[in-house]
Amino acid sequence: MEVLIQAAQFFLSLSILILIHEMGHFIAAKWFNTRVEKFYLFFNPWFSIFKFRKGETTYGLGWLPLGGYVKISGMIDESMDKEQMQKPPQPWEFRAKPAWQRLIIMVAGVTFNLILAVLIYIGMLSITGERYLPADNLKYGIVADSLAQDIGMKTGDKIIAVNNEKVDDFMDIPIKFMRGDARNVTVKRNDEQLTLDVPKDFYGRLISARGQGFISIRLPFIVSFVEEGRVAHKADIKENDHIIGLNDKKTWSFSEFRKEITNYKNEKVTLLVKRNSEIKEFPVQVPDDGIIGVAVKQPDEILEFKTIKYSFMEAIPAGAVKAYQTTTNYMKDLAMLFKPEVKVRESLGGFITIGGIFQPTWDWQHFWTITAFLSVILAIMNLLPIPALDGGHVMFLMYEIIAGRKPPEKFMEYAQMIGMIFLLSLLIFVNFNDILRLFN
Repeated sequence: MEVLIQAAQFFLSLSILILIHEMGHFIAAKWFNTRVEKFYLFFNPWFSIFKFRKGETTYGLGWLPLGGYVKISGMIDESMDKEQMQKPPQPWEFRAKPAWQRLIIMVAGVTFNLILAVLIYIGMLSITGERYLPADNLKYGIVADSLAQDIGMKTGDKIIAVNNEKVDDFMDIPIKFMRGDARNVTVKRNDEQLTLDVPKDFYGRLISARGQGFISIRLPFIVSFVEEGRVAHKADIKENDHIIGLNDKKTWSFSEFRKEITNYKNEKVTLLVKRNSEIKEFPVQVPDDGIIGVAVKQPDEILEFKTIKYSFMEAIPAGAVKAYQTTTNYMKDLAMLFKPEVKVRESLGGFITIGGIFQPTWDWQHFWTITAFLSVILAIMNLLPIPALDGGHVMFLMYEIIAGRKPPEKFMEYAQMIGMIFLLSLLIFVNFNDILRLFN
């Protein structure tokens, strides 16, 4: 069920992003009296799920959810309509328009995606504000996994600063490490303050591990929900119980418990539980999946988050700034792929990776946050100077504006074909990558 919810969010988000992107091209083309023959959500090789014609344009829904398209008359695009290109140019065709108009038509898609991101951020900031977890409010510190332990961090540490600078938002800390910006980290351990150096090879190891095995928020294992019929329910574990031990092992936090219980699959164990001020023992038969059937209270139920409120007028510049920051940060992430310590294959992911960033439960706030982020990604990726992408068309148009002449149409056809083969190969590669990760 959780996978279906994630898939539904992914396809809804993808549909919105494609429609907005293609609408940008459509509106710009119409503005300059350029004929649009087709407007499609998803691709439609061989057949369409449905289609209808209105005016000079056929609108439809394809069955292959790899993108969408508008077919603009007189343009060498993914349709590869060579027959039309062999006829004399007509006034309503793309190729008959001045270069500056064609340039606007081509950048309109990514422009609409960036505008969508700004509008989403404005809406979210004005309605819910900006909510984050201050690093100072991690009263139980962090869980230091193997990679964090390698640089001297320990579970229970409280992170004070990175590069001798105080970090306000806790989520900025792992991002600094993932971008290779962290040279040292200052932690408070009991009453002692320590500054730990980050080895030069740490960044590459963290990227190879895809951020796994580093740090997370340390939370007490306080039960928020008990699933009926599971072993915890049969043992009479209740909501708000704090599971503090497993046999003779202390497991005060959820991470400690999760790690420890995997050693006792299909075995009988004794759970040590704190209920109110009383300590109780509960015998439990651990199933073969290692899941006893309880949910842990989430950070916002235990720790104090901070919310910055915005009026609608305040949210407008703040939303624009947030979209700009998202754009520049993603461009920095792309630049990381060219660092020698980064293994590109391990860094790329396809539909499974993208779908996995959505919540397993339907959360509209999270949905719109991810949709705004993906809208920025779609805009940036489409502007890459690769034939078959908008950026490829922009590249050739800029050549035309500077050189004063168009590239030969035969060259454009071959470039479009090569670009499509490259993109299809990349699509297969990244999704095959995802499948390999599932098996690993």
